[in-house]
Amino acid sequence: MLFTASELSESEAGVIEPRLLAHIGDAVFHLYERERELQSAQTVSQLHMATTRRASAAAQADLLDSLAERLRPKEQDLVRRARNIKPQRQHRNDQAAYRKSTAFEALIGYLYLTDGQRLKQLLDWTLPEGSKSAPSLE
Repeated sequence: MLFTASELSESEAGVIEPRLLAHIGDAVFHLYERERELQSAQTVSQLHMATTRRASAAAQADLLDSLAERLRPKEQDLVRRARNIKPQRQHRNDQAAYRKSTAFEALIGYLYLTDGQRLKQLLDWTLPEGSKSAPSLE
């Protein structure tokens, strides 16, 4: 983890509700995207637009779909549990995309807390061909 001395064990992270993991994962993914886009953006507005394009519910749902076959059994189980979370409020987006987006964010949050190297690997797999990854999260 970036701000604390050590990562959590899988059992410690396993008791954290998927909704809370998604909350952390959302912040981690936004930071990852901002770091990645920082070199190419000329203005804060450009940085924001580039970041929000990949951080939208629809884009995150697509990213989760692209990773599905590469997920380990524990990661697949977390994604399943997070995808089944009842939304706290109605969203304008397609509900299926919103649920997948929440599952993607929960996965990112879980890996951020437990396994930085695996997180980096998964995030790198989400990049478009020829894209440069963000600086290390460690």
